[in-house]
Amino acid sequence: MQKTIILKTYKREALYDITSEVKAVVKEASVKNGLVNIYVQGATAAIMIQENWDESVQEDVVVFLRKMIPQGVWQHDQQDGNGDAHLKAGLIGPGETIPVINGEIGLSTWQNIFLCEFDGPRNTRKVVVTVMP
Repeated sequence: MQKTIILKTYKREALYDITSEVKAVVKEASVKNGLVNIYVQGATAAIMIQENWDESVQEDVVVFLRKMIPQGVWQHDQQDGNGDAHLKAGLIGPGETIPVINGEIGLSTWQNIFLCEFDGPRNTRKVVVTVMP
């Protein structure tokens, strides 16, 4: 089964928790044991599994990436000013695959699924969720 989640982002760089949306797709698929793949379409966004209990972790991810990959110093910035966003997205990666165990996503207590926006705000971000037995 495959569904596309469509999201709107509100900041240039932020992490958006999409765990509940992915869980809903897994539930609808009625797969007892298998895999769920979460993939963002776009070269300036990524998918990350990270802690959601404390928002400081998500903020730390953004701050860390800003320090490691600053804005405005890359060759691609001469084209459209988002060279850093491409590099951040490439470093994190466009997708994650998680086991489905007894009909549930196999995340631990502290793990959640995040869309990482590096070139927002965007009216539309598409995340493809594929559930496989």
